[in-house]
Amino acid sequence: MTEAAREQVAKALGRIPSGCAIVTAASGRRRTGMLASWVQQAGFEPPMLSVAIKKGRPITELIEASKAMVVNVLGDNPGAMFRHFGRGFDLTEDAFEGLQNRDVNGGVEIAGHVARLSLVIRGKADAGDHDLYVGEVVEADVGEPVGEPYVHLRKNGLSY
Repeated sequence: MTEAAREQVAKALGRIPSGCAIVTAASGRRRTGMLASWVQQAGFEPPMLSVAIKKGRPITELIEASKAMVVNVLGDNPGAMFRHFGRGFDLTEDAFEGLQNRDVNGGVEIAGHVARLSLVIRGKADAGDHDLYVGEVVEADVGEPVGEPYVHLRKNGLSY
């Protein structure tokens, strides 16, 4: 692919809107979370979501062990969550320090979400530098008060 064609691909991919969520997972006493922007509904019956996670992220160890995760959908003012989760956490750190949270089916619910969905993992596919997890929604909650979800567009769809 030429550099000019790659630039067009980057711009075109950047125009695909996405939300942002904090994906959490727990296994035993270990739990963590990460900022994710590639979360999408993938089915109606049963209700399914797809979540893309960059290979090598520590959270994948907990997802693989528990076969579950939680998606906390962020509202239209996500700055505090971006700052908190944007740096990333290894499994020895408390990813939820200073945040109101509670353990729920599949992971951790974070206060202030506009929606929380607990997933049981039903499949995983190789997606280049990411793994694509597909999970069945087995439990959900809508935050109070109900807010609007954050919508994200990138200038360059080939990088975060």
